[in-house]
Amino acid sequence: MELYGYWRSSASYRARIALNFKNIDYNYVPVHLLKDGGQQHQQAYRQLNPNGLVPTLVDGQVILHQSLAIIEYLEEKYPDPSLLPGKPKQRGAIRALALDLSSELQPLINLRVQQYLKQQLKVTDEQKQEWLNHWFAESFKAFEKNLEEVSGRYCVGDEFSLADVCLVPQMYSAQRFAVELKEYPLLNAIYERVQELPWVKDAHPAKQPDAES
Repeated sequence: MELYGYWRSSASYRARIALNFKNIDYNYVPVHLLKDGGQQHQQAYRQLNPNGLVPTLVDGQVILHQSLAIIEYLEEKYPDPSLLPGKPKQRGAIRALALDLSSELQPLINLRVQQYLKQQLKVTDEQKQEWLNHWFAESFKAFEKNLEEVSGRYCVGDEFSLADVCLVPQMYSAQRFAVELKEYPLLNAIYERVQELPWVKDAHPAKQPDAES
């Protein structure tokens, strides 16, 4: 099994956490999003993933893109331990929180959006920061409110889940972009806990072979 990814990509980070959590052996293949005009745009990679995004999972004849689709595939193939624990109500809450971050927030703050803001729309650094601050705040305010209803030790109850997998990279990104986080006590507390888990620690961007200082 191979995972094509970029050390600082939120979506790649999610896939790494899931693979580690399920203790699945895999080879990590770096795809640098900035070097050589963006290696994700090169023909060899586009043959694997026509979207030109990371990550891509290759498992024999199976080739998958989109981090949540990859994680759902792993969940079906390797159901134990589960990233969707509990009864349908709990699993629904897990999926909803995961989508709040991966489908609502992350697409607005990812690299290609930031590049478009700077290169095509010619926004200033200050305006780009305002964009990031706005969308992080919009997402995290709602996320914090939802946590009041469903969280325990982790995002949903007391079991690590897909919601936590999606939380970690977005908190990492928020800190990287110097977003103010003091208004989110539940979110911060959960993030502090999950960072200490071995499968999360090993997935951290700084520990990847393509990490840059």
